[in-house]
Amino acid sequence: MTAFGGRPSAAGTADALLAQFGEAVLDRVDFRGEVTVLVPTERIVEVASFCRDELDYNFLSDLSATDWLDRSPRFDVVYHITSLVHWSRFRLKVQVNLDEAVPSVIPVWPAANWAEREVWDMFGIEFAGHPDLRRLLMPEGWIGHPLRKDFAQTQIALPRPKYEKVSES
Repeated sequence: MTAFGGRPSAAGTADALLAQFGEAVLDRVDFRGEVTVLVPTERIVEVASFCRDELDYNFLSDLSATDWLDRSPRFDVVYHITSLVHWSRFRLKVQVNLDEAVPSVIPVWPAANWAEREVWDMFGIEFAGHPDLRRLLMPEGWIGHPLRKDFAQTQIALPRPKYEKVSES
């Protein structure tokens, strides 16, 4: 049972966050039964802890990012969280620019370790307090972050596949 009485729905979770954090809830988007709440970057650990401890969101199912090249702040960092107790899903989101770090949520959800590394590897978004922020998907020595909208695709030189021609008789 949660502090907010019963099974949290996505809409109920957003309401609980608004009641608890007030103006720290910067935006709420309800779309096709899915709810996303935007919070200030510096409050993500506090909000995530509240979701885990008071609303039973005990599983970080995904952590991803989106690059909005022509917008400031440029990046969305999106936390997809799930209550395995109540089988409810919810999204938290923060927005950052290139020169800003997002506080790590590893103390809240240890599964964030590799997910934060993946976001750093693909987008170059720093996570303050991460114990081992290094390449995860790209090889050591790779220059750049390939999911950024301004990543030059022409700098990638891939070997041509080798194949043998098969002649038909």
